[in-house]
Amino acid sequence: MAKFYLTSAIPYVNAAPHIGHAQEFVYSDVIRRFRMLLGYTVTYLCGADENALKIVQAAEKAKQNPQEFTDIHQKEFLDLAQKLSVHFDIWQRGTDQIHHFASSQKLWKLCEKNGDIYKKSYTGLYCVGCEQFYPKEELNEHGECYEHPGRKLEQVSEENYFFSLSKYQSFIENLLESDTLKILPKIRKNEALAFVRRGLEDFSISRSTKRAKGWGVPVPGDSDQIMYVWFDALNIYQTGIGFGYDQTLFDTWAGQDCMVIGKGILRFHVVYWPAILTSAGLPLPKSCFSHGYLTVDGQKMSKTLGNVVDPMTIITKYGSDAVRYYLLKEIPSYSDGDYSERRFKEVYNSDLAGGLGNLVARVAKLAEKASSLNTKTYNYKVVCKDVCKTELEEFRFNDALANIWKKMKEADQFIDTNEPWKLEGKGLTRIIEDASNRIVEIATLLEPFMPDTSSKIIKQFTSKKIISGPALFPRII
Repeated sequence: MAKFYLTSAIPYVNAAPHIGHAQEFVYSDVIRRFRMLLGYTVTYLCGADENALKIVQAAEKAKQNPQEFTDIHQKEFLDLAQKLSVHFDIWQRGTDQIHHFASSQKLWKLCEKNGDIYKKSYTGLYCVGCEQFYPKEELNEHGECYEHPGRKLEQVSEENYFFSLSKYQSFIENLLESDTLKILPKIRKNEALAFVRRGLEDFSISRSTKRAKGWGVPVPGDSDQIMYVWFDALNIYQTGIGFGYDQTLFDTWAGQDCMVIGKGILRFHVVYWPAILTSAGLPLPKSCFSHGYLTVDGQKMSKTLGNVVDPMTIITKYGSDAVRYYLLKEIPSYSDGDYSERRFKEVYNSDLAGGLGNLVARVAKLAEKASSLNTKTYNYKVVCKDVCKTELEEFRFNDALANIWKKMKEADQFIDTNEPWKLEGKGLTRIIEDASNRIVEIATLLEPFMPDTSSKIIKQFTSKKIISGPALFPRII
């Protein structure tokens, strides 16, 4: 049976998750469910990036030690996933000293053995938010990182270990050009290639233990240095599948079939990571889906602006599948999108309450009048082939849902044209049977997107006797 190893970005757990984290979790869960329905054996890994300097700073602000702090916040991400019906097969923490520390130190030694790690003094501008050094030409007109405007960069001078990224210039360029590592959407591939063609420079992979306040994975053989967060965090993708402690498990799953990430961390995943893996002689990722960002009411989410959206609040108010639907249908997966509660309510009332929910309710009510209906179940592989398979393979979730909604409108038109409320006997049974089967087919197609709703509809319409039930999506006033 074909295997599929899926990963999503390992979130920093320096604060509670926001709506952007929900978006990425849902995207990844759709991919996982889609592949499973096609017959793949899937492992989906995510985890907690816990060894960053900003974790130490956030813990100090909260008057907690870093371990207590990360124990609390990493659970918030797990709770969010559970509320969204998102399933992680593996949740790998960066503070796992038994597996992750040893795994990361093994990766370091392999790169070192290949002659790709060396030590030198360095002075540069450091963004704590990104945990990254930036050259001046990559900053905005105020000398700030584009990912964290308003936050002053630190001038850092210290002796660090470096990775010989420049050595892999031609290799990375060929890897991306040939689609051996396929990046979608194409605009992100072009961005990555442009970055590579400007000339790759060696990058720091450690920081002083003093500056890191002793928090992180120790560099093998040098107690004065802690691994740079990206070297350790990227390796979480390998730790969780046995690297360094379970070779059979690792050989089964490595490398990643798909990486799901936000556009802001593209270079780390499609440039730095393949170079590190190649240096270590390890399997490379095969594809990367790099999605856009969410704004809120047209503005970037910011604690300063007070517009950070708590997804748990929305889920509690409107339900998990309604939130999943909005993030998948309303936000174009290839570009940035906007969340507003006003728009959420509009989409909910039109597409869910007045669309899907209304169709299910009206057919169920009519079906109560018919006897001995022969509704059937549908094979997902078959029904998705001509409706949404290509769109899902290309991560165009909004387009896939648009296609399913076309089928829903066709079902509505079928009912309006045949006017079953005017029929009796076999004529009524035939029309209601056809309409019911259309609904089951639609519900089957919705399995990766709205799993709870899909399950409810299929159960209702494949029962011996179809009866009306509570509204799937009560209208929001």
